[in-house]
Amino acid sequence: MNWYIKVLKNYAVFSGRARRKELWYFFLFNIIVSAVLGIIDGTTGSFGIEGGGGLLTAVYALAVFIPGMAVAVRRLHDTGRSGWWGLLALIPIIGPVILVVLFMLDGKPESNQYGENPKATIEST
Repeated sequence: MNWYIKVLKNYAVFSGRARRKELWYFFLFNIIVSAVLGIIDGTTGSFGIEGGGGLLTAVYALAVFIPGMAVAVRRLHDTGRSGWWGLLALIPIIGPVILVVLFMLDGKPESNQYGENPKATIEST
């Protein structure tokens, strides 16, 4: 939960670096919240198959869209890549697969052009 809150506090911060844990816990919590909101939408009757979701789910998706992009860019920075690599998601099928692999890679242990290693910063305190 702390990682999710940390991402929301850095709502539109696209600079710096993010650990794998920060990205994956954020996305895990998003899946859980979206599923719960989908169930609520289904029981209240605001869920529509033709629309792909319900009102609560859509509002939540819009609210976390920018923080999700920001943490993904910071995660790419941690691996030493530019945030522009995120555009791989636009390539059907193979693009998102490549991005998931990049997100799984360990970050560079040394400082890079995007900042200090977030693991070293947390472990030294």
